[in-house]
Amino acid sequence: MATTFETQTRQIARQEALDYHSAWPRGKIEVVPTKAVATARQLALAYSPGVAEPCLAIAEDRDLSYKYTARGNLVAVISNGTAVLGLGDIGAWASKPVMEGKGVLFKKFADIDVFDLEVNAKDVDTFCAVVKALEPTFGGINLEDIKSPECFVIERRLRGMMGIPVLHDDQHGTAIITGAALINALELQKKRIDHVKVVFVGAGAAAVACAEQYVALGVPRQNVFMCDKYGLVYRGRPEDMDEWKGVFAQGESSRTLAQVIRDADVVVGLSTAGVITQDMVRALAKDPILFALANPVPEILPEQVLEVRGDAIIATGRSDYPNQVNNVLGFPGIFRGALDVRANAIDEPMKLAASHALAQLARQDVPENVSAAYGGQSFRFGRDYIIPKPFDPRVLTAVAPAVAQAAMGSGAARIRLDRSDYVEQLRKRQGRSYEVMSIVIGKARRKETRIVFPEGNHPRILRAAQILVEERICRPVLLGRRDEVDAIAREAGLAAIADLEVIDPLSIPEVPEYTQKLYALRQRAGMSFAEAAYRIRQRNVFAAMLLHDGRVDGVVTGMTRSYPEAIRPALQIVRTMPGRLAAGTYILAFKHDLKLFADCTVNADPTAEQLADIAISTAEMAHAFEITPRVAMLSYSNFGTDRGGSPAKVRRALELVRQRRPDLEIDGEMQVDPAVMQSVREQEFPFTRLTGDANVLIFPDLNSGNIGYKLLWRLGGAEVIGPVLMGMARPVNVLQQGASVQDVVNLSAMTAVRAQNELVY
Repeated sequence: MATTFETQTRQIARQEALDYHSAWPRGKIEVVPTKAVATARQLALAYSPGVAEPCLAIAEDRDLSYKYTARGNLVAVISNGTAVLGLGDIGAWASKPVMEGKGVLFKKFADIDVFDLEVNAKDVDTFCAVVKALEPTFGGINLEDIKSPECFVIERRLRGMMGIPVLHDDQHGTAIITGAALINALELQKKRIDHVKVVFVGAGAAAVACAEQYVALGVPRQNVFMCDKYGLVYRGRPEDMDEWKGVFAQGESSRTLAQVIRDADVVVGLSTAGVITQDMVRALAKDPILFALANPVPEILPEQVLEVRGDAIIATGRSDYPNQVNNVLGFPGIFRGALDVRANAIDEPMKLAASHALAQLARQDVPENVSAAYGGQSFRFGRDYIIPKPFDPRVLTAVAPAVAQAAMGSGAARIRLDRSDYVEQLRKRQGRSYEVMSIVIGKARRKETRIVFPEGNHPRILRAAQILVEERICRPVLLGRRDEVDAIAREAGLAAIADLEVIDPLSIPEVPEYTQKLYALRQRAGMSFAEAAYRIRQRNVFAAMLLHDGRVDGVVTGMTRSYPEAIRPALQIVRTMPGRLAAGTYILAFKHDLKLFADCTVNADPTAEQLADIAISTAEMAHAFEITPRVAMLSYSNFGTDRGGSPAKVRRALELVRQRRPDLEIDGEMQVDPAVMQSVREQEFPFTRLTGDANVLIFPDLNSGNIGYKLLWRLGGAEVIGPVLMGMARPVNVLQQGASVQDVVNLSAMTAVRAQNELVY
């Protein structure tokens, strides 16, 4: 089965699809340099004469091509267009949009670069000669959309000729993923893999590969029955036989699909729409497993199956039904693991490892960000969730290490990796934010801290609390009613919540004591005792009092309240450090860089003195994240081009910072261009004190800071951590309203480390 796209075909108009592909720039891919080529010297390094050095090194040792070129992260997606996505033999030219799309999936799901190659050659010898000749360019070959039986011959021949992984995904991708689905479906239906009868509806490349995968997983070969348009594949059959389907020939006489399918435990459809009838479904064994994988219309629709059998587990190739078999679950992680150990092939142990990894992942709790990607649906291992979802980021960190480990075990790998280190590397590939948070979480685990959550009955807070306990980041304290919290936790399957402390400010006996303490704190700020008695029952206020009283070590709030409303009790009760200012910083993670933006949440129009305080606090935060701060004081003016107004304030702030912290690398006032572009600094402002691109950007006011970070987040693709609240006397952080579970975990970890006095900013 070819890779299926995450859409319902019938909902996409022809013109919409054509417009999508024809919009400028044409197609779906482009080549982007990975090294700077902004100066004459950089050009000389990239090409002549500098390029000669790696060329000479590789000439002496070919393996150095993995070190000095992109080969180790480059896969060829190659087709001759003879079996394209159910469209048939439409030719090499017409296959290119699909091959570009496959490249997009490699990059999206495994950070693998792809050159798509459409080869205008239908005969096996010419095609293989072309692909073999390309071996010096690539680390792996993904064969795609080549018709059967030529695809078998081509893959077998190329695997024998080439020293890099070669995989025909239409065969093995489907086999690996349905193999995972089979493992879990059999578990749920309480059937032994060595006792089941398996019937394939279709006998093409994918069916043969699936059958071989199932045999490797434990299905006896004699229990596999394969049918095509002529009926059962049997020994001596005159119609449409080849050596590959012949391996699964059963008996010596013809039988129809309806006859063969009777009493089958597992049916795998890799054929065409409508070939499986309800009468056939009625004839299946008790608790059957049915994979109807034809696209866009399966062999039988799930609702038709359920009309006659309520005990069936069903999977399709479509995203609008549960249990979608989508090849994107397989090939990105498989190639990622193979490339990273420089495997010379993708062998049977590697494919089996991928199936088992996917099966195990489906049995784990599904994180909230996966549910969010699917419109808030809740997923839990069971009849409607036997394989992971394609947009589950854990797929890569489950499949690639399993494949790499299997390659090292089988001898296919040419280098060895430590599995735990490799998992960390993969997570970093998925986003720089993980790299930042790994430092913070490691520090948080050194000492248990108690972090209070005013919105303790919110489902996302509870899911985050479960993670915080499992990862030993902190000990959550939840505000809310015990019965309500426990009910939500039970519904979501959050076992750790039952052991957490839950406090209800409306009913605990200490309310009078805390009322008196609040009144004492705020009586000279206009608060009456009656108001204190009213306010203490508000969870945000009570949480701030718990922190002030030392009963907890930090507060994380803001899930359901606006930022000003959520921060106000902390400013009034916890207050700021002496001589310091409360301010908010966002950490923006780009592919190869991290930058801290401040102030983006608190101070609308800070004075020069306040800007200086914000700059120093943010630089201290950068140090805490093991980043050497290079601070740019931003303005619309460059070094005095406008002598008054806002630029004058920024210049004054710079002077104050240099007086207070002469050790800091800081400059301004400057526009964004010289702050982050070396070429602009070198050519126009060679006197600047920045030794590299600024990584701490201080904005002159809240408008510019808030707008700037959101533009880069929403339009520039930056990952965002925060906002982190600086300057508070004790650890408080305020979430953005509607924050994700991961946002809660991140800010909780930062709060926990600050509570240990590891981060002081």
